[in-house]
Amino acid sequence: MSLPFGRETLEGVLFDLDDVLVPFQTPAAWQWAWRPQGPLLGERRVRSAVRRALKAWDRRRWEGLIGRQPPADLEALKAHLAATLAGLAGHPVAEADAVVRRFLHPAADVERYADAAPALDRLRAAQVAVGVVTPLPIDSARWLLRRVGLPESLVLGAGDGPGPVVPDTKAFRAAAEALRLPPERVGYVGDLFWSDVRAAARAGLSAVLLDRRDGWPHVQGGRIVDLTGLEAAFATGGSPTDADGVSGG
Repeated sequence: MSLPFGRETLEGVLFDLDDVLVPFQTPAAWQWAWRPQGPLLGERRVRSAVRRALKAWDRRRWEGLIGRQPPADLEALKAHLAATLAGLAGHPVAEADAVVRRFLHPAADVERYADAAPALDRLRAAQVAVGVVTPLPIDSARWLLRRVGLPESLVLGAGDGPGPVVPDTKAFRAAAEALRLPPERVGYVGDLFWSDVRAAARAGLSAVLLDRRDGWPHVQGGRIVDLTGLEAAFATGGSPTDADGVSGG
């Protein structure tokens, strides 16, 4: 079976992991990694700092994809997380490396999205293949999935794997190949506009923007705020357009 996409159909869907299937940059996660003994981090401050940092991370990954900077690798991801921490603190944090290591391997409880497992179940019931591609290290990705009760086997590409890392076009296509499907038969769901959904579209995938944080209010078409609207977003055949803040190059 397949998933309608405009006048076409999709036979597989790839998901980003962090902040798409599993909550990642949350106040509780940063609290545990940075200040497990207190003082309590303000939720509004955390969300504001994360939102700003994600915009910069989206830009960094996109510029790596189009050749304006080196490709964003695992070290670039760690630098992004350290910058997020500095935004939380209001200054660079001396123990940033240790905090980032803890953040990538959370021992505290991992929050869940109530819509994630049902969305995967619906796709599987429709016999649509599913998988995950992520810039996170493979052990972090598997750990997060395991902690929220999702199969570790979903991971088809990670930030420390032997091959290209998303948003590299080859990484998206390799994940589609792992589903035994051509890219044009695969959809993608990500939470960053340029380096997730637009990058996936460059690789030939049909993309939907999952904007849980309302970080891309000007995006038109192909934008959802939770996974309950996933099938409807694909069915319209719309591709996200008109984001602000990053040059498309």
